[in-house]
Amino acid sequence: MPTPTDPFTDLCVELLSPLGPVRTRAMFGGRGFYVDGLFMALIADGQFFLKADDTTRERFIAAGCVPFSFATKDGERVVLGYYRAPEEALESPPLMLPWARLAFEAALRAANAKVKKTSAAAGAKRAARSAPSKPTAKKPAAKKKAAARRG
Repeated sequence: MPTPTDPFTDLCVELLSPLGPVRTRAMFGGRGFYVDGLFMALIADGQFFLKADDTTRERFIAAGCVPFSFATKDGERVVLGYYRAPEEALESPPLMLPWARLAFEAALRAANAKVKKTSAAAGAKRAARSAPSKPTAKKPAAKKKAAARRG
């Protein structure tokens, strides 16, 4: 049975739908948005945020978008790589599309970076397992046991 959603979540799904089927999931008191299995947006505190990275961050900043942040229990402010969508982009899917593409591309780059990192680590493990082992010198006790068996 589908999870009930609110009108703002439904609007955000509609805005992202030109990218493909959108799946949402409740998380941390808000909602996460996935396209093609990639986490690319979220709703928190009634605001819609899109994923950004080093390649796209400046575009969001230039448009006056503020980053998603929250306070920890210790009172420290944590800023994540998500920026509030421009107000005008919330008006229609065509206006959201360029911003949604930026977020999707950032999510894709993040996923590819994880795969490369995981693949590199797995490759290093395989190389270590398949590397020829160094011959070990026999210990004197082993030589004595071998001599005792022979003679």
